[in-house]
Amino acid sequence: MDIQQLYEICLQKKGVTEHFPFDQDTLVFKVMGKVFALTSLLGWEQGNPSINLKCNPEWAEELRITYDSVNPGYHMSKKYWNTIKLSNGEISNEFLLKLLDHSYDEVVKGLSKKLQQELATL
Repeated sequence: MDIQQLYEICLQKKGVTEHFPFDQDTLVFKVMGKVFALTSLLGWEQGNPSINLKCNPEWAEELRITYDSVNPGYHMSKKYWNTIKLSNGEISNEFLLKLLDHSYDEVVKGLSKKLQQELATL
């Protein structure tokens, strides 16, 4: 998967917007104003792509034990966020999509009832 594919997949999800709140390098995807994915554009350009995704704490630990490419979230809450390195091919595109969906779903579950209802009407 390349950055353009990732970009299109994220923006196809309901209620998702893109932002650069930190700098011109860190692309952030939000659902209803809450972050569910972050990635460095420079990392992709340099052939060292990675993405930070939210995760259920128990599964986050399991993933870190199982995959060398999954580490505690860089500059994020280590309990809920993982940084997934994509350069070595250990994480398949199919599994990355599953992790993206999980991150999105985890953030949606944490939204207020009002925002969840608003999202459902989009």
